[in-house]
Amino acid sequence: MTIQELWDSGIFKQVNEGEDMEREITKPFCCDLLSIAMSKAPAGCAWVTVMGNMNTLAVAALADAACVIMAENAHLDQTAMNKARVQGITVLETELPIFDAALKIFRLLPEGGEKGL
Repeated sequence: MTIQELWDSGIFKQVNEGEDMEREITKPFCCDLLSIAMSKAPAGCAWVTVMGNMNTLAVAALADAACVIMAENAHLDQTAMNKARVQGITVLETELPIFDAALKIFRLLPEGGEKGL
């Protein structure tokens, strides 16, 4: 699944459309501890978090995340929102808990759908 397909799915609220919307999402990744996300987030992941500050975007760029999904009604602060626009990072939001949001993404991926999870 591409970022564009996730963006168009209507599952999450669209916040910031980034660059390279045709990039493939490799898997969901859940983490709120930035030091762990920096070292463990796989390239191309859809990172689900509640951390809505500029450091989150720096880690997303460093880890090469495909996009960031703000869960549990969390939002980017204004500084982070401006940074997302400048850096071209796709950001979406949801009221869902982190795990539930990640599970929705997983089910959209080819390997998730095949397992029927």
